[in-house]
Amino acid sequence: MGGTARKAAIATLVVVAIVVVALALWKLKLVIALLFLGIVIASAMRPSVEWLYARAHVPRSLGVVLHYVVVLAAVTLFLYLVVPVAITQVHRAIGQVPTSTVQLHRAAVHSHGLRHTILSAIDKRLRQLPSGASLLHPALSATKTVFEILVGIIFTFAVGAYWIFERDGAIGLVQSMVPRRHRRVTRDTWVLIDMKLGAFVRGQFLLVVFVGGLLSLAFWLDGEPYWLLIGSFAGIVELVPIVGPIAAGVLAVGAGLTVGWTVALGAGIAVLVLRQLEDYVIVPRVMGRAVGLSPLVVLISVLTTGYLLGPVYILLAIPIAAIASTLIDVVIHDLDPADEDAPAVLFAGQREVDA
Repeated sequence: MGGTARKAAIATLVVVAIVVVALALWKLKLVIALLFLGIVIASAMRPSVEWLYARAHVPRSLGVVLHYVVVLAAVTLFLYLVVPVAITQVHRAIGQVPTSTVQLHRAAVHSHGLRHTILSAIDKRLRQLPSGASLLHPALSATKTVFEILVGIIFTFAVGAYWIFERDGAIGLVQSMVPRRHRRVTRDTWVLIDMKLGAFVRGQFLLVVFVGGLLSLAFWLDGEPYWLLIGSFAGIVELVPIVGPIAAGVLAVGAGLTVGWTVALGAGIAVLVLRQLEDYVIVPRVMGRAVGLSPLVVLISVLTTGYLLGPVYILLAIPIAAIASTLIDVVIHDLDPADEDAPAVLFAGQREVDA
C-alpha cells in the first residue's frame, strides 16, 4: 500500500508540474514568440555574416551591426521616398469627408439615404465620447503600448544578434544530452532547420519588395486611386500567406470600382497575373524548396496558428510548420538531414558548426 501511494503521489506531482509548466509557457507566449523571431532573424543573417567574415575578414560582431545599419537605412529611404506621396494620397482619399464634429453634423443633416444613416450614427457616437481629463488614461495606455512595441522590437533584434554567436554553443549543449549515436543527426537537423528558416526570411523580404514595387507601378499605369498605398499594402501582406494576397486583391478591385469598372478590372488582372507569375516563376526560382511545404500545409498552419495563438502570431506559422516538417522527416521517415540540399536564397546555407 505504501509503494502504491508513493507512486500515485509521484505521478500526481509530475502531472501538476506539467500543467504548471504549460500554463507558464502559455503566459509567456509573447516572450517566446519574440525569442523565436529573433532566432529566425539570426538565421537569415548568418550566411552573409559568415561570408563577410570569410571573404573580407569582417568581424562577426561588426557584420551584425552592418546588417542592422543596412536595414535601418532601407527603412529610412523607404519612408523618405514613399511617405510624402502616401500622405498626399491619404489627404486625397479623405477628400470631402468631414474632419470635425461640426462638419460631420452638417453632413448628416443634409445627406440622404444610406449616407445619412452612416453619418448620423457616427455623429451620435462622437457626441457620446468622453472628453478632457477622462481621455488621459486611454492616452497613457496608448503610450504604454507604443513603448512596449519598441521594447519588443529592440529585444527581438538583440536576440538575433546574440544568437549569431550562441547557436553553436546551444547545439553542443543539446548534443551532450542525447546518445552519442544520435549527435551527428541532431547537429545536422538543427543546422538544416536554421538554413531553411534563413532562406525563407530572405525570400520573403525579396517578395515583399518585388510585389510592392511591381503592383504599385501596375496600379499607377492602370489609373488606380491611391496606387502607392494599395501597392505598398499588397507588398506588406505578402508576409501573411494566402490570406494576404487575397486581401490585397479585394482592396485593389474595391478601390478601382470608385473610379470605374475598367480600372477595377485592370487592377484585378494585375493582381491575378502577378500571382500566377509569383507562383510559377518567382517563388520556384527565388524560394525554391526553402521550407518544402505544400500550399495545403501552409493554409492549415496559418489557420491553426491564428486560431490558437491569435492573428499576431500568423507570421510565425510557416517557420513553425517548417520546423515540425523537418523533425517529422528526420524522426519518423528516417531522413538523413546531411543528404538534404542546403536552401540558398541570396546566400548559400552554411552547414559548418564551430567546435
